[in-house]
Amino acid sequence: MSPTPPPPPSTSTAPAAAGRAPAGAPRGTAVVTGASSGIGEASARALAAAGFHVVVAARRVERLEALAAELGGRAVRLDVTDDASVAALAEAVADLPSVDCVVHSAGGALGLEPVLDSDLDRWQRMFDSNVLGVARVTQALAPRLRASGRGHVVVIGSIAGSEVYPGGAGYAAAKHAVRAVTETLRWELHTEGIRVSEVAPGMVHTPEFSLVRFDGDAERAAKVYEGARPVHAEDVAEVVAFVATRPPHVDIDRVVVKPVGQANGHVVHRPDA
Repeated sequence: MSPTPPPPPSTSTAPAAAGRAPAGAPRGTAVVTGASSGIGEASARALAAAGFHVVVAARRVERLEALAAELGGRAVRLDVTDDASVAALAEAVADLPSVDCVVHSAGGALGLEPVLDSDLDRWQRMFDSNVLGVARVTQALAPRLRASGRGHVVVIGSIAGSEVYPGGAGYAAAKHAVRAVTETLRWELHTEGIRVSEVAPGMVHTPEFSLVRFDGDAERAAKVYEGARPVHAEDVAEVVAFVATRPPHVDIDRVVVKPVGQANGHVVHRPDA
């Protein structure tokens, strides 16, 4: 019997390893807003570990400088609600070889009142930081993202972008708008090779988030997590790094990250209560 001939060389045109960088290889520059604490800070660390040069941006620049020094990155003061500040961010990264990824983590929640008792000035502030902040920073960095040839916009959304809960109308309205902006960007940029992703966390143990929401009331902020087993900022950051390190032809549209014990925005199992 004659030996079985070897199989012919593969003619597949699938990019099996296209764009895959070796572990630890440089991945360009990632700009992370809201990087002075919480998910933003954790995401900056995770992206640096994944090989990105990281620019950390937030209002509290004194915190950022230590983080930037630790990560070998750059610190830039940024208020996403201020046009001049956002323009200054674009200027501050103009000398870098490229800007390849922007992670929008700035924003937050204010208050937990029913609609009829809400302070609408707070709603406006939430909309400005969460929604318009994403638009401002993306507009400012768009030329660099386009020029990179592998641009990626990663938005930290929320499960509040797809559901509502009592007392959360202002924040949910803002995060619903964030999701709308993110999905529209994906439609508008997909022919340019720019990826757009949303990472939508549920309950995350980020005490500063709740402190801000409740005007510094530490006792009320602590009750948010009382008896529960939330995820942590580092858990979300690992997902951000995963999303940002896919090959350039792969886009992760939306990832929802919740603790096992969270059914939805306001139903949370508290086994340790």
